[in-house]
Amino acid sequence: MTEKLYEGKAKILYATDDPDILLTHFKDDATAFNAQKRGTIVEKGKMNCQITVALFQWLESQGIPTHLIEQSADDKILVKRVKIIPIEVVIRNIAAGSLCRQTGLKEGYKLPFSLVEFYFKNDELGDPLLTRDRLLILELATEEQLKQLQNLALEINQHLQEFFSSCQITLVDFKLEFGIDKEGKILLADEISPDTCRLWDKTETDPQKRVMDKDRFRRDLGQIETAYQQVQKRVLDKLGLGDNGG
Repeated sequence: MTEKLYEGKAKILYATDDPDILLTHFKDDATAFNAQKRGTIVEKGKMNCQITVALFQWLESQGIPTHLIEQSADDKILVKRVKIIPIEVVIRNIAAGSLCRQTGLKEGYKLPFSLVEFYFKNDELGDPLLTRDRLLILELATEEQLKQLQNLALEINQHLQEFFSSCQITLVDFKLEFGIDKEGKILLADEISPDTCRLWDKTETDPQKRVMDKDRFRRDLGQIETAYQQVQKRVLDKLGLGDNGG
C-alpha cells in the first residue's frame, strides 16, 4: 500500500503515483457521538463505497461536480486531490437528531423549508454548529464560498430527495463535505451513504423499524447490516446496477 496521508473515523486516504490523485479506502469501523461509541458494521466499507460511487456518478449526470474519478476496488475509490473545506454542511428536511434536542421540535416534523447548517469540522471542539459570522471570523470560508456551499447543498438536496423518494426512502437529513481543486473549483467530496444520511423506509411506519442508517448503531436498534444492505440494493437497483451490488 502507498503512503497513508490521513485516517479518519470511516476512511483512510492514501497517496498514489499521481500527486493529483488520491486513493480512499472505506473502513468497516463504526463510530457515534464524536467517536465515544465504537464498533464494526460487517462489510460497511464495501456497501458505503458502492452507494457513494453510484450516487456521485448520478449527481455528476445531474451537473454536480464531484471529486470522484473511479472505483478501484470493492471498498476503494480514486479521487481528485482537493483541499477539504473544514465545514460540515448539514441539510435538514425533517426534524430529527440534534435539531429536536436543541429546538424542542418533534421528531418527524416536516420543516417548512430545507434547513442548511454549517458545522466546524473539528473533533476537539465536538464539530460545533457555527453562525455565518463565526465561520467568517475563523476564516473557514469566504462569503462567496459560503453562498456556493449553500446553493450546491440545496441543489444536491433537491436531486437526492427525488432520487431517494423513488427508492421508497425518505431523506430526513444528511451531511456533505466539499473540497477545492487546483483550479479553485468547489467539488463535492467525502461520501454519501447511510453513515452520512438519515434515511427512513417509506414502506414502514414504526419509528424504529423504518430507520435505514447509522441511527441503528447509535441507538442500538440492531439489524444494522440489513438496513445498509437494503439501502444499497434500492439505490443500485434504481440505477440499473443491481448485479454489481453483491
